[in-house]
Amino acid sequence: MSKTSQKSIPMASISREAAVGLIDAALAAAKAIGIEAAVAVTDATGNLRAFERTDGAPFLTVDVAIDKAWTASSFGFATHVWNDYVTTDPKVAPLAHRPRMVAVGGGYPILEDGRLIGGVGISGGSYQQDQDACVAALQALDFELPG
Repeated sequence: MSKTSQKSIPMASISREAAVGLIDAALAAAKAIGIEAAVAVTDATGNLRAFERTDGAPFLTVDVAIDKAWTASSFGFATHVWNDYVTTDPKVAPLAHRPRMVAVGGGYPILEDGRLIGGVGISGGSYQQDQDACVAALQALDFELPG
């Protein structure tokens, strides 16, 4: 490594204010859908940034929501996309057995100007209800949806 080579990189991360805003928007969407839910937001490194669970959400939703957010922030793919990968490609299927990997709808990367700044995960309803609440929350705060 040369003496002039770069030794660090700037990293974008979701702000606390935006993370809390996503939690509020996701809980509002979950309520509109008719589900009790847990919602987690991680930063770009997968560390928990914000979390909330409604009074009626089962306790298992806590870990599932956190791990959906972590999974989404790991590579910047929505969790339902991981489901497609691990069920259709035998060379990728072993990833489904990794601790914390959740390949079920309801987790999305948080993107700003094409950069990954975190992940959001919702657990409490069906995979489609969780996915719909994620999309509604991201759209409410004008975040990009992955293509």
